[in-house]
Amino acid sequence: MRFKRGSLVALLTLGAFLSLFWLSDEWGRRRGNDAETYKNQILKFQERLLFLQKESKERSLQLLNALNKIKCTTSERTVPATELEDDTNLKTLGFSSLDFMKLSSLYYHLPHLRAHENNIYPNIIFGKNRTGVSVVMGIPTIKREKQNYLIQTLNSLFFQMSTLEEEDCLVIIFVAEVDEAYINDLAKIVKDNFLQKVNSGVLEMISPPAFYYPSFSDIKLTLGDSEERVRWRTKQNLDYSFMMLYAQDKGKFYLQLEDDIIAKPKYFTAVKHFALSQTSDWLVLEFSKLGFIGKLFKTNDLPLIVQFLIMFYKDKPIDWLLDHLFYVKICHPEKDNRDCEKQKQKLRIPHKPSLFQHMGKYSSLPGKIQNLKDADFERFVLNPFHSNPSASLSTSLKAHDTYSLEKAYLKTGFFWAISPKAGDYILIEFHNPLNIKEYGFASGNFQHPGDKLFNTIVEILPEQETDFLSNFLRNGSDYQATNNGFFKIDTFEDGIAQGTIDPAIGKIKAFRLTVLLDSPVWAILGEIFIKAA
Repeated sequence: MRFKRGSLVALLTLGAFLSLFWLSDEWGRRRGNDAETYKNQILKFQERLLFLQKESKERSLQLLNALNKIKCTTSERTVPATELEDDTNLKTLGFSSLDFMKLSSLYYHLPHLRAHENNIYPNIIFGKNRTGVSVVMGIPTIKREKQNYLIQTLNSLFFQMSTLEEEDCLVIIFVAEVDEAYINDLAKIVKDNFLQKVNSGVLEMISPPAFYYPSFSDIKLTLGDSEERVRWRTKQNLDYSFMMLYAQDKGKFYLQLEDDIIAKPKYFTAVKHFALSQTSDWLVLEFSKLGFIGKLFKTNDLPLIVQFLIMFYKDKPIDWLLDHLFYVKICHPEKDNRDCEKQKQKLRIPHKPSLFQHMGKYSSLPGKIQNLKDADFERFVLNPFHSNPSASLSTSLKAHDTYSLEKAYLKTGFFWAISPKAGDYILIEFHNPLNIKEYGFASGNFQHPGDKLFNTIVEILPEQETDFLSNFLRNGSDYQATNNGFFKIDTFEDGIAQGTIDPAIGKIKAFRLTVLLDSPVWAILGEIFIKAA
């Protein structure tokens, strides 16, 4: 079959057009596929980049934690105490960052800390990273205008604790300042007075990083308080929060104290036993009626308390906020205030008598005089209702000012003597020989715990020396003859001598305390207790 030339041309034209159309369509599809491919590749790249960024952040956190563990190990095992003492600006040595990640909502209330996420470390002035104790004590302190009571407070706390109690305790001083010169000066004073406590690890000192505090320039005034007072109490709330977060992993209980208090003897054991004896759930145990002094918390409750506190830290003082927390946790909104107060007592349990007393006259708020006293805090005196037997008193020691031996014997004060020398004595001669059942002598006090009687013995003068010799010395007794008919029966240990008298000794004419070696310090005899049979 033959085609006409026109038909052939038309056919070839149509074929060429169809070929071009196919090629054009194929190219279009390929170009479209390439664009889709590129788009998918870009999306995959973005996903990969996000994954790598996330993984990098996680690796950084892991590295930070690993470095911190290395610091902990280093501080516990290889860093000698002398190195810690020579550098009061050590940062983070062996101590973890405050775990704000567990309380991420805090960044909402403290937005200025977002720039320092995962890097909110305390400045460790000194410490040994002690953990696992029963009671952690927190003592915040700031620079006061007139008088600082911190050393007296520490004297009282440690004077009333035994060595075994210290081993189960951690005392943290929180210097709520960012002035490094002041912090270093205070650290030196504390270490000069309590070097043994620092070296043993029972005493730590920390301060906050400078960025911890927000600007208080635009603070809102509430409760009719002045701007200065609002700023003061707001900062206090932040200080308490920092301390609680730092202490939460160091022990079982956290005891909030202040830097201007005194403590009763055996307070540590009383606090511990009272806490362990509770059979119902509680949020706070109160060992003082005043403000935020002597408040004990379980450390696993501290994150809850801090979170509530930070939510309202600008609005009210901490003791008021704590009361609001009790209301939220236990009060029924449809019942009256009387029922609410009754329910609150299930969460806040007071201990009587109070174990801590406020002693500072000058408040940490500049210009404020603080005369608050806890009426439930009774002055502690051994055997306060006991009167010593009638006796004549004499001593070779020189009394300081009006602190006479008579005041100690009559329980109207204490005897304070200038540095004892070898051979000095205190003589108590009974008007009539007596059968003595018990005796006790205690030196030093909470304000001057180092002013004790050292290298001092207790002696008695028996009425019948012959009977005494036959009944005791010949039978291998530990009593030793000294001079002038006296016999040694005891030796002062850590400033105290106490015991009972065997009735077989018979009547006693006198007690004598004799110093054997010169003392570099003055001596306070605060307690004299002699009980007749």
